Amino acid sequence: MKKKWTEDKVLYHVRLSRAMLSGAVTAVLPGDPGRVEKTARMIDPDAVFLVSNREYTSWLADLSDHKVLVCSTGIGGPSVSICMEELANLGITSFYRIGTTGAIQDRIKQGDLIVTTASVRLDGASTHYAPIEYPAVADFDLTLSLLQAASNLDIPHHKGISASSDTFYPGQERYDTFTS
Repeated sequence: MKKKWTEDKVLYHVRLSRAMLSGAVTAVLPGDPGRVEKTARMIDPDAVFLVSNREYTSWLADLSDHKVLVCSTGIGGPSVSICMEELANLGITSFYRIGTTGAIQDRIKQGDLIVTTASVRLDGASTHYAPIEYPAVADFDLTLSLLQAASNLDIPHHKGISASSDTFYPGQERYDTFTS
């Protein structure tokens, strides 16, 4: 028999409930738990800490009278999938993944904004949601909004296709990680 859902039910990994989200339907997802507070306070200087469990740290911010959850995802697709599954069960419908990335083009400088339009999936976690042949393409309207905002704010930015890997070292062709 399926358990009845309640507003106070706390989910196992993110340790959040619907009541704690105060109606938030949008989440900003940095990977690093250490970046959550700074991100939340950039949205709202009065953002409040909610909870921290494992790699998932959460703060709640206000943006133009809308609640926004900022929650870390940890490293890799499996951790991200756990976070997004649980947040979706809590009513989050829009997810904005932010974080550090690498680039191989010389014209892209450290600190430039990169807006990913699509991603090559070099992972296993995403295949539980769609076959590997299915393209991972960003939301068109959101992509246009991000690019327009970057232009309006005169932020150096680039758009293009990226790659995502479940492994940090071999996924980025760093094969000498434990040799001298």
